[in-house]
Amino acid sequence: MQQRALISVVDDDVSSRESLPDLLRMLGFAAMSFASAEDFLASDVLADTQCLILDVSMPGMSGPQLQCELSRRELKIPIIFITAQCDLALRADLIARGAVECLFKPFSEHDLRSALDCVVGTA
Repeated sequence: MQQRALISVVDDDVSSRESLPDLLRMLGFAAMSFASAEDFLASDVLADTQCLILDVSMPGMSGPQLQCELSRRELKIPIIFITAQCDLALRADLIARGAVECLFKPFSEHDLRSALDCVVGTA
């Protein structure tokens, strides 16, 4: 039996943290959610996470700061950033620094699925 790809969601917004894992499970993925970058780093799923859906702006460690920390730890987890800021320059910068995609909230299920397909393919 094939194991479903684990997608971790890190977002301080409660509604995103609750709805995204439900959508990911509906799409056939395993999903975990975390309220902060620090919670994700302290978890036992770092090695199992095949893709990280990461909010850009959060209290404490920001999404880009977590991206740097993962790189420092030599953890190559593909990242799909999500943000409420519709800033094309920010999007371009995040992608230039290695993100798979940067989606602006609210984003469509289709856009999320397309980004996930670039990383993990069909679940």
